[in-house]
Amino acid sequence: MAVTNDKVMALVREASHPPAQSEAEQGLVKRYVLLGIVMRILDHDIRVVGNAGMKLPRLYESMLRAVQDRVLLDLAALRRQFRDAGIKIYEESQQKEAMHAKYVCRGYHHQFAMVWGFVKAESERLLKTYLHE
Repeated sequence: MAVTNDKVMALVREASHPPAQSEAEQGLVKRYVLLGIVMRILDHDIRVVGNAGMKLPRLYESMLRAVQDRVLLDLAALRRQFRDAGIKIYEESQQKEAMHAKYVCRGYHHQFAMVWGFVKAESERLLKTYLHE
């Protein structure tokens, strides 16, 4: 069977364009990055509650730690999904205007950025969902 020039060119074009990443895969990465931010917020707030002159600091701290435990469980589940889907985040950077993440999905490199206003709003939304569970 002879390979024609057209077949070779079609294979080259196909190989030069990485397969489209699914919205679900992109959503997993976004959620993972946001949950990392939520963990940092919770760490900060636990320290603040511990040092504040509140009437019931242990109660508030235990509530925040319970939320933190659920976030940690979700992060662990996301890492398992990453392994199954062939996703690996290899760089997260915080810059003045946005949060950036670079990752590999099924062997292809991708990146995205979220402006800080969006990160704040989404972090608050996520925390509310954990508080209402």
